[in-house]
Amino acid sequence: MGPQEHRVERRLAAILAADVVGSSRLMEEDEEGTLLAIQAILSELIEPVATRHHGRIVKTMGDGALLEFASPVEAVLCAVEAQAAIRDSAQGQAGIQLRIGINLGDLVVSEVGDILGDSVNVAVRLEGIADPGGICVSGKVHDEIQGKLGVSFEDRGEQCLKNIARPVRVYAYRGTAPALKTPPEFCVPEKPFIAVLPFTNLSGDPKQEYFADGITEDLIAALSRYRWLFVIARNSVFTLKGRAMDIREVSRRLGVRYVLEGSVRKAGNRVRITTQLVEAVTGTDIWAGRFDRDLTDIFALQDEITESVVSAIEPSLRTAEIERARAKTTDDLDAYDLYLRALPEFYAFTEPGFRRAEALLRQAVERDPGYAEAWGALADCTGRLVVGGWTKDWDADAARSREAALQAVQCDSSNGLVLSIAAWSLASLSGMLEQAVTFCERALDRQPNSSNVLTNCGWVLVYNDECGRALTCLEKTRRLNPLDPRGYITLNAMGAAHFMESRFKETEQFTRRALEMNPGHPISLRYLTAALAQMGRRAEATEVGRLLQSAPWEAMRTHLHRTCYRNPEKRELLFEGLRIAGLPI
Repeated sequence: MGPQEHRVERRLAAILAADVVGSSRLMEEDEEGTLLAIQAILSELIEPVATRHHGRIVKTMGDGALLEFASPVEAVLCAVEAQAAIRDSAQGQAGIQLRIGINLGDLVVSEVGDILGDSVNVAVRLEGIADPGGICVSGKVHDEIQGKLGVSFEDRGEQCLKNIARPVRVYAYRGTAPALKTPPEFCVPEKPFIAVLPFTNLSGDPKQEYFADGITEDLIAALSRYRWLFVIARNSVFTLKGRAMDIREVSRRLGVRYVLEGSVRKAGNRVRITTQLVEAVTGTDIWAGRFDRDLTDIFALQDEITESVVSAIEPSLRTAEIERARAKTTDDLDAYDLYLRALPEFYAFTEPGFRRAEALLRQAVERDPGYAEAWGALADCTGRLVVGGWTKDWDADAARSREAALQAVQCDSSNGLVLSIAAWSLASLSGMLEQAVTFCERALDRQPNSSNVLTNCGWVLVYNDECGRALTCLEKTRRLNPLDPRGYITLNAMGAAHFMESRFKETEQFTRRALEMNPGHPISLRYLTAALAQMGRRAEATEVGRLLQSAPWEAMRTHLHRTCYRNPEKRELLFEGLRIAGLPI
């Protein structure tokens, strides 16, 4: 037998290297104080900013850190915000500064999640030549962010970096960017709001992280089926993953009265889940449980945990309602595992992520053709590829999204999320507005407190000329998902709803806020362009419209013409604005 082959994982990413200036000198002067200050900068400033910009801290090295981002735009925004936060912090006032270098390139991912390669080395060398408190980026990064951010850079020419074979074009940050925003805090409501914090993976294997995340998501979905219970969405709670936070702080940050937390240990065919439900305002434990089961009992175990939580919050809840809220996903553990593996790829919201998720979900439905949630996720995934312009055959992929959506509803016509995905797909990709509205109404009836359901249905209601009702759904989404890294999707829908009611100033406000979260997003640019044009600001509209034309405009134009609007005059309002800005619609 020949030697075992090892598949090397490679991917394109933006790499950010950060290091404390003069750390050796600072250590000599005050070792303990310097270590505490550096730790505070990494955990309290860099980590939350990186999380908001969808970054991953690969590792910390005592006085520095290495981070990975799917987007160079997000990496630069993170660097600018982090440097601003450090300057305003107590550590910055005490004289501690960072140097930051950013590069874009192919990298190798080790089995333990570390990243290696020349592209990483370039980022580290760029950090070394950056000014104290400054940022240096490579020419590749500079090219990618041109016209997408309100920042300026100084061209420092080609430079020979230590141990790098070829000269690298270097740019140094000199401009401004959106200021660091402090996450909002909410008053704790009287209504039963609950957050399910990401369960901790205790398996000793980082590759099992997806399983713990999947259990968390299943519990969020199960709890959101109760009409009287308000469950904070997955995207918001996962921004807190891996962060040591006091339960009371979680309560203030998310505006919840109850917090469910726990851990998962998976070993072979056995799983142990420990959970506790806390009344977050006072920190009082309400209920705790420990469960040891075979993996074949995993779905019954999820029902058991859900029922225990619900019963602890509302002892008078009727048994019949508990039974109605239970939802079996699949009896095939391999299909379930494939579904869980697809979720983090989907939530990356990138073309490569959607492609990987699509492949995993197709395997899941092949394993279990009756798996409604996998079909729904597949419809959503394929639809996002179409809307993003990442398809070579628009009609064929739109049809695949529609077919998967209808199959999902056929498998489980009582699943609110499945119904809402089908509604969005049919309205925005296939022009089947009547059926989409029917699915939307059923989804809102079954899961009125799911942020994903509310956002999907919000878009459908915009198409159905019910913009006031759409805004009600979308405002509720923002309350249920206050820290959502992809909140720009909801903001865009709100901008669209205002646009259709000719409230163009409000459209500008919401779409500009969306662009702060995701610079260059085509839907934000589309409605902002049309709104500026309709307000008579033609020069500004033309300038924003040019950014649209640099995106896959033909695919987006096809999408616009396929989307069904109840009131054709509303669609013409959008088309007219785009034409005024010089776009060939």
